[in-house]
Amino acid sequence: MTHRVAIYVFPGVEALDFAGPYEVFSTASRVHARERPGEPAPFEVFTVARERTPVVARAGLRVLPEHDLAGCPAPGLLVVPGGEVDAEVADARVVDWVRAQARTVPIVASVCTGAFVLARAGLLRGRTATTHWEDADALRAAYPDLRVREDLRWVDEGAVVTSAGIAAGIDMSLHLVARLAGDRLAERSARQMDVPYRRDP
Repeated sequence: MTHRVAIYVFPGVEALDFAGPYEVFSTASRVHARERPGEPAPFEVFTVARERTPVVARAGLRVLPEHDLAGCPAPGLLVVPGGEVDAEVADARVVDWVRAQARTVPIVASVCTGAFVLARAGLLRGRTATTHWEDADALRAAYPDLRVREDLRWVDEGAVVTSAGIAAGIDMSLHLVARLAGDRLAERSARQMDVPYRRDP
């Protein structure tokens, strides 16, 4: 089974927030192809944005999204990275799109301050979540109906998964590889990327 992974990008997105998960899922498919030639790839990864025009990330990296919101293929996993998210949180079109995706997408995940977008869409109501340590108090104050954990790299609530800041998105993505395609592939992918493989958050 191939899981479609849609990664939302936007002006001011933190580069590693989206590039880290992109690398994890694409590496997992590459490792799988090498070890099990001829079998379907476990993941198909693509980017999506409000429009199919270049997006300038927080560090100045220019990204050309593959899909816009209207033309995005139905994903099995949606990843919302963080960065400068105020405009995304205030954009009803983006929030409504994320909320609508959550009705059919099996897993919606966030990295870092992407949790604010999920919270605004109502996906974290009554749940436990995490975000960048620097933004935990702000998330807690803005959304008092959720429990914010600052001591975990990621929080898996089933249909909604959140990660702490920036590089923690890599750990969360490896966890999702294990959850969707098996622990061995997650471990081999981490080895290929030369990053630690954390089974516990």
